Amino acid sequence: MNRLVLRAKLVERAALRYTPAGLPALDVGLEHESEVTQEGQPRKIRFEIRARGIGRITERLAALELGSEHGFGGFLGAQRNGRGIVFHVTELD
Repeated sequence: MNRLVLRAKLVERAALRYTPAGLPALDVGLEHESEVTQEGQPRKIRFEIRARGIGRITERLAALELGSEHGFGGFLGAQRNGRGIVFHVTELD
């Protein structure tokens, strides 16, 4: 199963564009920071991830304020060039 749920801060938003199929697409940058327990030890986690919304979700993503924190749900996919991953956002709380 390929499912990711992440609480993150919106740190970057590109201009709205359209796919060859005519769907709206919006690339964003998300930053996550938390503390987890691994092998009984606390561990601080901080990372940035590239994310993309395609279709109706782009309207909601575009309305978010930079720096605001939200819950994002979706799946991971390869970037166009095949290097790295991109988080495809399909849900937003």
